[in-house]
Amino acid sequence: MIIPADLLCLCAVRRFLAVFALLALALAGCGGPTRSTSTSSPAAAPGGSGTTSATPNGTPRCAAVQVPPAKGAQHLPVPHVTLDPRRTYTVTVQTNCGTFAFTLDVRQSPKTSASFYSLVKRGFFDGLTFHRVAAGFVIQGGDPTGTGAGGPGYTVVEPPPKDTQYLRGDVAMAKTQTDPTGASGSQFFIVTAANATQSAGLTPDYALLGKVVSGLDVVEAIGALPTNPPGDGTPSPPVVMSKVTVSVS
Repeated sequence: MIIPADLLCLCAVRRFLAVFALLALALAGCGGPTRSTSTSSPAAAPGGSGTTSATPNGTPRCAAVQVPPAKGAQHLPVPHVTLDPRRTYTVTVQTNCGTFAFTLDVRQSPKTSASFYSLVKRGFFDGLTFHRVAAGFVIQGGDPTGTGAGGPGYTVVEPPPKDTQYLRGDVAMAKTQTDPTGASGSQFFIVTAANATQSAGLTPDYALLGKVVSGLDVVEAIGALPTNPPGDGTPSPPVVMSKVTVSVS
């Protein structure tokens, strides 16, 4: 569903700097509906330092992994969890292309953060893929069906501030164009804009989740993988989330 949950469909990126990635994310479920995800099983440096190696031509080197079957449609109940805004919740994502981590924006997005936290604690993301890479725009994952249109079976709505801009390293939730502003399920995207001050060009419709705090090079490496179709599609090789955990400090 686009960006979200229904995932980020962000399509069209690079060409016009996401040419309107806007559209893309409209993603609408960008990442979404028409994409088929390959879920593989990890092989990357678990817990690693957050770096990936590259081939001589500069293409990121990702470990070969076996793609597990999609988990299929999910029908989970809406979680009733409250996170402490005084604490720091750090989500660590291990993939076959390296490891990165981001903190949850509990103060700005308490409901969205609590929902994502609950899914991580259930092991929901383990074995799922980044089914969509839009060059110079975003990478998107979190779909249990592998089609780009799946989610947890429920929706959380938490509109972001109207002046929200999505910058490199920002993590937000994908949604379809028909979903209300701030709607989210399990699909999320990470902005891979060219520099830290460059906006992805998206309208403030996507619920904020957090910010990458380590392993941004891994995120960028994934964002540089070749895709089918070229520029905005399924990455090759498949990028699998072998293990997603959350720590509290």
